Amino acid sequence: MANRSSRQPHRGRSSLRRKVADRDPKRTFLVYCEGRITEPEYLEALKQQRAVREIASVDIRIDRDESGVVPLTLVTAAAEARARASDENSEVDEVWCLFDVESPVNHPNLDRAVSLAEESDVQVAISNPCFELWLALHFKPHTDPLDTRDAENLRSDHDGSTNKSLNGATYMPLRAVAARRARYLSGKHEREGNVFPRDNPSSGMY
Repeated sequence: MANRSSRQPHRGRSSLRRKVADRDPKRTFLVYCEGRITEPEYLEALKQQRAVREIASVDIRIDRDESGVVPLTLVTAAAEARARASDENSEVDEVWCLFDVESPVNHPNLDRAVSLAEESDVQVAISNPCFELWLALHFKPHTDPLDTRDAENLRSDHDGSTNKSLNGATYMPLRAVAARRARYLSGKHEREGNVFPRDNPSSGMY
């Protein structure tokens, strides 16, 4: 995931205090996802990869409230978790947010969400227009702007999906090439002066 930087975090707010004994020297990432199915399933598959297991422990939180999640709500929850982690002898090394821009109608308060993340030491991986663009990049490069429905159809054309679920085994062998394609898009937008959120298509998931 690249720094450019779900539904309500667990109400019980269990302690993030670091366990002193038998501490595994892995880095611990707390990840808040806008998506309820696709992003968590992708991350769960990523967690099972040996290269990831050896260096990281990943805790996925999905914010769920009745009004529906938006990036600012998600980042606010993550910022609160980052603050609690800082106040305690925390097991959390990094806090991340994964969210979409959406198109043709963008999510509200995107700039404020990114600013809050920067102020709160929360990392973000933003997909524009949506996470499905990141998935499509596993199979083929894509450089033309597209809306959310287009990105969803593009992903479906590649993996045959008919719903939000995904088969992690399909994606994991292709993640390095997806990262190269996503980095290329970031460089292309930088060269062309396309700043967030006008950097469609792009994904910070690399």
